[in-house]
Amino acid sequence: MTRTTLDLTGLKCPLPALKTRKALKPLQAGDQLEVYCTDPLSVIDIPNLIRETGGTVEITERNDARIVFLIEKTDRPIEKINGAPPT
Repeated sequence: MTRTTLDLTGLKCPLPALKTRKALKPLQAGDQLEVYCTDPLSVIDIPNLIRETGGTVEITERNDARIVFLIEKTDRPIEKINGAPPT
């Protein structure tokens, strides 16, 4: 298991979610990605991204200065969206 840090402070939507998606691709199941953001929309975008791609996410810090996400990549199937099976 490895932990990678991704500093996305100063970037605005949609860049934090796009760069997080790109950073997750090479990771193996069990690896963690720690993401630092300042965009308030990232508290919506990044959890939605993780819900779509499979994995777990928690917000470990949230204040006026930044938001920190800890994402663990899993090998579980992608959750159903609107009742549709994953494709």
